[in-house]
Amino acid sequence: MTLSIIIPVYNEKKTIQDIIDRVQSVELGLEKEIIIVDDGSEDGTREVLKTIDLPNIKIHLHDKNQGKGAALQTGFAQAKGDIVLIQDADLEYDPREYPKLLEPILDGRADVVYGSRFLGGPHRVLFFWHYVGNKFLTTFCNMVSNLNLTDMETCYKVFRKDIIDRITLKSKRFGIEPEITVKISKLKCRIYEVPISYSGRDYSEGKKIGWKDGIAALFHILRFKFFN
Repeated sequence: MTLSIIIPVYNEKKTIQDIIDRVQSVELGLEKEIIIVDDGSEDGTREVLKTIDLPNIKIHLHDKNQGKGAALQTGFAQAKGDIVLIQDADLEYDPREYPKLLEPILDGRADVVYGSRFLGGPHRVLFFWHYVGNKFLTTFCNMVSNLNLTDMETCYKVFRKDIIDRITLKSKRFGIEPEITVKISKLKCRIYEVPISYSGRDYSEGKKIGWKDGIAALFHILRFKFFN
């Protein structure tokens, strides 16, 4: 079996090589296909990517910044593996946790797995209002989709390839998170959550998502439930 790891990247010159090394070092017993989609970086990230020449790494460059959702759509379209996993490039999420993310799919229990930052794993203490916002959006999404997730906005989402291929995605920015969740719920997939650690960044360290994206997420939850 092959695991396709999709890494959307935007202005992550300081961390991109590190995350690639961490992903490559994880021993899984599976072939790894790493698909890096640079979404119009302007900080030197592309120069780092141009030095990478490894047979299991594919690099795609967007001409201009479009958003995380657009980068993921590009990555999903190129993925050839049996299982697809989303990995951010900013070191907030630890690739050493791949085995427990993959276990429910590999043993046949799950079609989709979410890594939850709120199920007891160690995490960096940061912003109270980000925590409240995440919990509110997850609760609202659960109400609309009739799920009982604890962390809808998590980066770590893992899918059987045939599941993600059944979804047509449209969100260009961070609306991709609720869009995926709502559309997965409509497929009646077997969804599991596993606890993960979280080493969050603050804005001085490059964090990009903001309160406007939270407001937009409310719109996207309703949009993709009732109008798409």
